[in-house]
Parts: sequence; structure tokens; C-alpha cells
Amino acid sequence: MTSEVDETPGMTEALGYEQARDELIEVVRRLEAGGTTLEESLALWERGEELAKVCRRWLDGARARLDAALAEEAAGEEDAE
Repeated sequence: MTSEVDETPGMTEALGYEQARDELIEVVRRLEAGGTTLEESLALWERGEELAKVCRRWLDGARARLDAALAEEAAGEEDAE
């Protein structure tokens, strides 16, 4: 199950939100369970940080799209008045 740790950053960028979130949940579960070496724990931590950034970018993008749609709707309502 080391594939979650060994992926390159370029591959991380291609992950969808749900994939990144699910993998992040698994990383956290493994860290909380313990039983890994210091090196494995550090690799998991670094992978978790990468995955959290991917999730954050997806959520920021979704927020920007939602804000743009709401602004467009508000502008349309003002024009109709």
C-alpha cells in the first residue's frame, strides 16, 4: 500500500477532488493507526500535505465558480429592474 506515498507530484495534480479526499482520509487513518517507521510516517505526512493542497485548489475553484455565477445572477436581476 505504498503507492499512496510513492506517487509523484505531477500525478497528484491530475487527481480529482474525490480521489484526493479519499486518499487523504486513508493517509490520516494510517498515521493515526501508528506502527509505521519514522521514514514512512514522514512520507505519509508529505503525501497528505500534497493531497490537502489538491483538495484546497478544487474547493477554491468551486468557490470562485459559485461566486461568479451568483454575481452574474445578481447582475441579471439588476438589469431586469
